Amino acid sequence: MTDLKATLERLYSLIPRGRKLGLERVQAACQRFGNPERAFTAVHITGTNGKGTVAAFVASMARAAGLRVGLYTSPHLHRFAERINIDGAPIEERILIPLLNRVMDVAPDLTFFEVATVAAFIAFRDAGVQLAVLEVGLGGRLDATNVIPPPRVAAITRVSFDHMAELGDTLGKIATEKAGIIKPGSAVVIGKLHPEARAVVEQRVQEVGARLVPLGSPEPIPGTPLAYPRVALVGTNLAVAVTIGRELGWSPEVLARGVEATSWPGRNELLHRNGQELTLLDCAHNPDGTVALSHSLDPTVLADIESRREIALVFGALNTKNWRSMLKRLEHVAGHRVFVAPPMSKAVDPEEMRRVAGGEVAPTIEAGLERARALVGPRGLVVVTGSTFLVGAARALLLNLPTDPPVDL
Repeated sequence: MTDLKATLERLYSLIPRGRKLGLERVQAACQRFGNPERAFTAVHITGTNGKGTVAAFVASMARAAGLRVGLYTSPHLHRFAERINIDGAPIEERILIPLLNRVMDVAPDLTFFEVATVAAFIAFRDAGVQLAVLEVGLGGRLDATNVIPPPRVAAITRVSFDHMAELGDTLGKIATEKAGIIKPGSAVVIGKLHPEARAVVEQRVQEVGARLVPLGSPEPIPGTPLAYPRVALVGTNLAVAVTIGRELGWSPEVLARGVEATSWPGRNELLHRNGQELTLLDCAHNPDGTVALSHSLDPTVLADIESRREIALVFGALNTKNWRSMLKRLEHVAGHRVFVAPPMSKAVDPEEMRRVAGGEVAPTIEAGLERARALVGPRGLVVVTGSTFLVGAARALLLNLPTDPPVDL
C-alpha cells in the first residue's frame, strides 16, 4: 500500500492547478462514486471570517447530541488529515491513503481542494455520518462543497472584503457568491451583516424559498456562564452556532456541553508555558479578522496584562492579503512588533512590513517567538497572527507537533 508521504506528494502535485471555481468537475466525480454527497444531512457554512469557528462549535454540539458527525474544514493547521474529521478525530491514515488515491485515479482532472472535498464526502458516507458540517473553501456559489443537496441549515457568518479577485469588489458581489449556498427549503442563519450584504442574502432566501432564522442569544442557557475558554471573544460566531443548534432541535444542556467541549486550535487560542509565558494564537488573516483581534487585546479584557507594553506582536502575512490595513488595525494594541515570513512562497518580506509599521525583523519563526518573549518577559503576552500558516508553524514549534506542508487551498 502506498504510504502517506507518497500519497500527499501526489496530491500536492495538483497545487499548480490552483483554484478552479465551478461545480461540474466535482459533480461528475461524485456521480462516479455513487453520489456520496447525498448520504448525510448537512450544515453548510460560509463567511469571510468565523466560518471554521462556527463549524467547530456546531460539530461539537452535534456530538454532544449523540450524532455521528463529520466535519470538513480548510486549510489544515498542521496535518492534512485534520481537514476530514469524523466524530472529533482526524481521519485515520489507513482510510485516508487509499481514499485519496482512489479519488485521484477515478477523477484525474480535479484540483487539490476538489480531491479533498470528494474524499471527505466518501469518507463521511462510508463512516455512516449522520450530520456533516461543511465549511466552504472560497465564496460559496461555485465552491466544490456546494454540490450537496439543500442543507438542513445554511449559515453565513460575516461578509467583508477578502479574495476580491475571485468574489468581487463590493460587499454586494461578495454576498452574492456566499449566498449561493442557500437552497430551496433550507433554514438560513446569518451573522451581523452590513446592510448591503444582508439585502442580497435576504433576496436570495426569498428567491429560492428558503427560511431565514432570527439570530438568537449566544448563551445556550440564558444567564448561565459557559466554561469555554475566552468565550466572550467569539461573539457573533457563537450566536450563529447556537442558533443553528437550536434550529436542529438540540436542548440548551446539549448546546452548552457541545460549546464547552469545542476544540478549534489556533483561533483565539491561549497557550501557557511554565505557568506563565502566555502566547495567543489567532488566525486573523484579513482586516476584518484583525479588528476582532484588536478588541480582544484590550487590557481591560486580558487579565494580568496591564498595558500594551506587555504585549508583543509576531506578525507575518501573504502578499495576497491587505496586510497594511491589518497592521493599521493592530498598531495600538501591542508595544512591540516582530515581523517574520510565514512558510509560504507568497509571504510578504518582513523588511517591507518593518518599513511600513516599525518594529523588528526575525530571520525565522522560531527566532521571532524567542525575540518577542524576550521583549515582554515571562509575564507578558506574545500574540502570533496575520496568517493561518504563520500560526500553524508557530503552534507546531511551541508544542513540538508533526506537520504536513501548508497549502493555501
